[in-house]
Amino acid sequence: MPAVPLRRYRAAVDLFSRSWTALRTAVAEIPDEDFERPSGCSGWLVRDVVCHLVIGAQDVLITLVTPAETEPTVDAVTYWKLVEAPAGGDPLDALIPRLAAAYGEPRLLRFHFDDVGSAAGRAAELADPALRVGTRGEVLTVADYLSAYVLEWTLHHLDLIAHLPSAAEPPAETLAAARASLGKIAGTPFPASFSDRDALLVGTGRRAPTGAEKAALGDLAARLPLVLG
Repeated sequence: MPAVPLRRYRAAVDLFSRSWTALRTAVAEIPDEDFERPSGCSGWLVRDVVCHLVIGAQDVLITLVTPAETEPTVDAVTYWKLVEAPAGGDPLDALIPRLAAAYGEPRLLRFHFDDVGSAAGRAAELADPALRVGTRGEVLTVADYLSAYVLEWTLHHLDLIAHLPSAAEPPAETLAAARASLGKIAGTPFPASFSDRDALLVGTGRRAPTGAEKAALGDLAARLPLVLG
C-alpha cells in the first residue's frame, strides 16, 4: 500500500480512537445523579444519550465484521444523508428512553456501555483501515467508516455534556475534524468566526444562531439545521 494513503488511513483510525476514548471517559466520570439531567438531544436525558451510544458501539462492531467485496459506494462525507428533522414518531427514538430507564441504576448502564464500548474501540484499532465493509446498504472503507463516526461521537459528546459545565469537552483535534466534515456535508465551510464547537452546535440545530452568527453564515443560514441520518 502506498505510504501516503496508509498515513491517511491510520490518521482516520487515530481520530476515531481519540474521539471514542474521550467520550467513554466522559461517560465514566458522570456522577449518578447527573444521568437524570437533560442532554443536548431534544427530549433525551443524559442516560438516553448513553443508551444510544451502546447501540452505536454495537453498530461499529457489526459493521467491522461485515466485509464487502464490491467497490465503495460512499465515503466519510457521503455516508451521511441530510434528512428531515425528527417529528417525534421514530420508533427507535421512542424506544431509547424506555430502554435507558429499564437499566434502573446508572452503574448498570455505565457498565454495559464500557463493556461494549471498549470492545468497539479494540475492534477499530485491530481492523484493516483499507478493508471494505458494508452497512446501511452501502459499502465504504473501514477508514472512511471510522472517520464518519468521529462526527457522530463528537456531536454526542457535546450532547452528553450540554448541561454539565464541569465535564471535559471533546478533544480539540476531533472537534476540528468534525467541524471540517460538517462543512463538507454542507458544501461550504463554516465562517472562521465560529469556534469548532459553535459550528457543530449551530450547524446541526442544537443551538439557534445569534443575529451576528446568522449574518456571518450568509446563504448557508437558510439551509440550516443540517440533520444527519
